[in-house]
Amino acid sequence: MTTAPQGIDRIGQFEKMASADPTNEMAHFSLGKAYLDGGRHAEAARSFERCIELVPEMSKAYQLAGQALIGAGWADRAVDVLVRGYEMAAKKGDLMPRNAMAELLRSIGREPPKLAAEVDEAAERLKASGAFICQRTGRPGNKLPAPPFKGPVGQWIFENISAETWKQWIGQGTKVINELRLDFSRDKDQETYEQHMREFLGIDAEVMAKIGG
Repeated sequence: MTTAPQGIDRIGQFEKMASADPTNEMAHFSLGKAYLDGGRHAEAARSFERCIELVPEMSKAYQLAGQALIGAGWADRAVDVLVRGYEMAAKKGDLMPRNAMAELLRSIGREPPKLAAEVDEAAERLKASGAFICQRTGRPGNKLPAPPFKGPVGQWIFENISAETWKQWIGQGTKVINELRLDFSRDKDQETYEQHMREFLGIDAEVMAKIGG
């Protein structure tokens, strides 16, 4: 599959960021997504697996790793990742990635695992605790005091992203601005920044369609 020039640019950007900071899980996540969008499944799988090593609670990374592994023809590895991710998503009550991973397993002739009673109980305890759970990391955190900006995307961030994760994005966003030499007086640079933000926070096409952003 031929990667479009814009996709090549994005891959290069994320490769540079992941190389500059190998512990930056979202650089690996974004790189994996860029590879996946470009049809480079084996490379995408490696990037998502690295992301999982760094943040084992990120359900979306398991989902996309499984998708990439299936695309690369590595069904056995895909099963292992998807089963672990399915159970992780269940513990967090993270329904969308859990359902997506169930469908991916079925697409290769496997059924999702039966959840142990303690997994369902853990999810219920977490839900009942009233803790704010960041949808990007799966970790409890503090809720933002208000949407960071107007519009449906800002509202989604307010409802789903913890203050701690948003603070991480501010730091990451500064790196994006500096490394890519973005000038917000140019519409294209503003769009590039927003694209990086959505990648970082896990606001993919599915989420955008849902919120109407």
